[in-house]
Amino acid sequence: MDAATPPVHRVGPTDSVPADRAGFATREEARRAAMALGLPYAPPERLAAPPPEAAAVSANFLRTARAFPFAVEHGRLLVALADPQDAATVEALEVATGLPVQPHAAFAADVEAALERCGGPSALERIVADFEGGGTPEEDVDQLKSLASEAPVVRLVNHLISEAVRQGASDIHIEPFPDALRVRLRIDGVLREMEPAPVRLARAVVSRVKILANLNIAERRLPQDGRIGHRIPGSGRQIDLRISTLPTVHGESVVIRLLDPAAGLRPLSDLGFGAAEEAVVRRLIAAPHGMVLVTGPTGSGKTTTLYAALNLIDAATRKILTVEDPVEYHLARVNQVQVKPAIGLDFATVLRALVRQDPDVIMIGETRDHETAEIAVHAALTGHLVLTTLHTNSAAGAITRLLDMGVEPFLLTSTVRAVIGQRLVRVLCRHCKHREPDGTARPVGCERCGGTGYAGRMGLYELLVMDEPLRALTMRRAGADVLEAQAVAAGMVTLHADGLAKVARGLTTLEEVRRVTDVW
Repeated sequence: MDAATPPVHRVGPTDSVPADRAGFATREEARRAAMALGLPYAPPERLAAPPPEAAAVSANFLRTARAFPFAVEHGRLLVALADPQDAATVEALEVATGLPVQPHAAFAADVEAALERCGGPSALERIVADFEGGGTPEEDVDQLKSLASEAPVVRLVNHLISEAVRQGASDIHIEPFPDALRVRLRIDGVLREMEPAPVRLARAVVSRVKILANLNIAERRLPQDGRIGHRIPGSGRQIDLRISTLPTVHGESVVIRLLDPAAGLRPLSDLGFGAAEEAVVRRLIAAPHGMVLVTGPTGSGKTTTLYAALNLIDAATRKILTVEDPVEYHLARVNQVQVKPAIGLDFATVLRALVRQDPDVIMIGETRDHETAEIAVHAALTGHLVLTTLHTNSAAGAITRLLDMGVEPFLLTSTVRAVIGQRLVRVLCRHCKHREPDGTARPVGCERCGGTGYAGRMGLYELLVMDEPLRALTMRRAGADVLEAQAVAAGMVTLHADGLAKVARGLTTLEEVRRVTDVW
C-alpha cells in the first residue's frame, strides 16, 4: 500500500453512532458522527459534480441506499452516505465497481439533492409516477376530495412546501397552463422556476391546498383566502401558510405565503441601516408620542422594520397594541389584533377601540384610507407613539399621500416625527462573489446560493426627519420633489445613494440597486 493512500475505514458492529432511516437531522450532527466514527465528512459542495465514470451503478440503488459516489482518489471510491454505518451498501458498491469504498458521513438532504441533480427521476417525478388519477374537468366535489386525499397528491403538496422552506422561499406560486402546472418560488424577492408538474394534477393539487386551508373546494369562480399552520414532515418544524386562490382562464392559480415564526423577527441592527440612521430610529422609538411612518412598495420589508422597532420597546413598562392584516408574527407581551373586514372589524373600527385601551404605543399595519389616517394622527396628537406604514415610492411621498387622504397640514406638522423609506436588495453570496479591482463585487454562483450569486436580502433606507423647513413646506402643501430636495439639503441620504454606498462596500450590485430604485 502506498504510504500516501489513506486506509479504508470498515464500518463494523463496534462503531457506536446509530443512524436511523431518516439520517442525521442537521449537517452538524453528520459532522459530529463522522468524528465519532473516525470517518471523513462530505459537505454539500463536494457533492456538486456528477458521479465519476467508475461509479456507473443503478440510480435506483443509490436512491434507495441514499448513497452518492462523488470522487475517485488514490484508487478508492469516495461515497457520501446518509447512514455511514450501512456496511451492506458499502460492500455492494465495492462489488459493483470493483473499487474499495471510502464512506463519508453526509447530511441526508445533501445526498438526496445531489442524486436529483445528477440524473434519474427527481422527487417530483417519482411522486407523479405514483399518481394514477388526474381526472377530467368534469370532476365533482367528492372526486376532487378523493383525489386530494390520495397519498401521491399529499406527498406532492408536502414536497412543494418542504422544498420552498429548504430554499428559503417567501412564496409558492402554483399556476395552471394548458401544457403544465407551473410552480415557482419567490426567493430573495425574485421568482425561480421549479420543475413543472403535469397539468392533469392541477385540480387535485389545488383541492389539496384548499382542504388544508379549510376553503371551499367546490367554489372555483371566486377568489378565496385562508391561513393555516403546517408542520414540515420529518422535521417537526411549524410554519404558517397564507393561501390565496384566483380563478384564471386555465384554472385556479394559488399563491402560498410562507411565514416562519422562528425566522421572522430580526433586530434593527441586522436590517441594513447606517450607524447614524439607526441611532436616529432608536431615538424616535424611545419618544413618548408622535408618528413614525415606514413607506415603500409591497414586499419591501416594511412589516419587518416595524417589528424590529417594536422589539426595542420595553413591553413591561409601556402598553403596546397593534392592528394588523394579517398578524404575521406573534410578539411576546404585545396585544395584537387581526382585522376581519367581513364582519366589520376593519382598521378604523379597531383603532377607535384601541385608543380607549390606554395604550402607550400603537402599531397600525397599514394606513389605507382617510378615516384610518385621521384616527392615527389624532392618537399621535393625544400622547401616543404611533407606528404605521404607507405604500408610496419615497419618504417625501408619504407626506403628500397623507395630505391627499385629507389630513390637514397643521395636524401632520404637529405629529409626524419621521418617515423611513425603504427597499430590499439581494446580498451577494459571501462564498462566491468576485471582488473587482475597484472594490465592488459581482455575482458568480455556487452550490450554496443555488447558482444565483446572491444569498439573502438587506434594506436600502432613506430617513426623512421632520424639521422646521419641512414643516413650513408641508403647511404650504409642497410637492414630494420639493420636500425631498429640502430633506437632502438637510443631510438625508436617498435610497439610491444608500444603494450606491452598499455597492461600493461589495454587499450588492448596481443592477440590484437599479432594479429596486428605478434610477438608471
